[in-house]
Amino acid sequence: MNDPAPTSAGKPAPGAGTTDSAGLPAWRQQTEGEQRWAAMAAVLTAVALQLFLPARLTVRPHWLLPALELLLVAALFAFHPHRRLDRRSRLLRTLSISLTAAISLANGWSAVTLVRELLHSTGAPNALALLGTGGAVWATNVIAFALWYWEWDRGGPAARAAGEHAYPDFLFPQMQTDGIAPPDWEPGFLDYLYVAFTNATAFSPTDTMPLSAWAKLLMILQSAVSLLTVLLVVARAVNILQ
Repeated sequence: MNDPAPTSAGKPAPGAGTTDSAGLPAWRQQTEGEQRWAAMAAVLTAVALQLFLPARLTVRPHWLLPALELLLVAALFAFHPHRRLDRRSRLLRTLSISLTAAISLANGWSAVTLVRELLHSTGAPNALALLGTGGAVWATNVIAFALWYWEWDRGGPAARAAGEHAYPDFLFPQMQTDGIAPPDWEPGFLDYLYVAFTNATAFSPTDTMPLSAWAKLLMILQSAVSLLTVLLVVARAVNILQ
């Protein structure tokens, strides 16, 4: 990878982000692996939200996918009991991606079923129950996409800690300007959760820009699912109230 273009003072050009003595940007520096607790808390929240949904909106039997997700969580802890995500392993990567895919599959099924009910004016006759169900699907959608962003940006948390990838998939503000974050700053799960939440509410990027094609496509898909869910749920709730 080419080093950032130097200025006349021999320093990296503005916008090059935090650099080390060798001129490497922050995303190429080796850092301490992030702790796993925020991601695990989000996964358990998604499982709880899936169990909260009416059985008619879930894959039958109702407990199947939540049980599978909890089993994958247990497997991840068994194979990597350490609190920091700094071990690169094909098995751990497969388990982690499978967990994210299971959450996405469960919520995708629920979202499609909910949209079908709304289009046919069936399902919950109570506006409050409908808003609660729609809110659970929307929140799980935010968590699922936050996990995808976290898992795929520069190869996942372990690869980010190792500084393996030459180019980032998401450009955070801390990566663009010197002096606003520690030199060893790395985005953690909460940063990706924020990206997913703002994309689901604003239907567009806010302060963090997607750079790679897959990141842009994922953000388009998340915005589309969020917009469709919000519009149909609110419209149906208003119709019930009237």
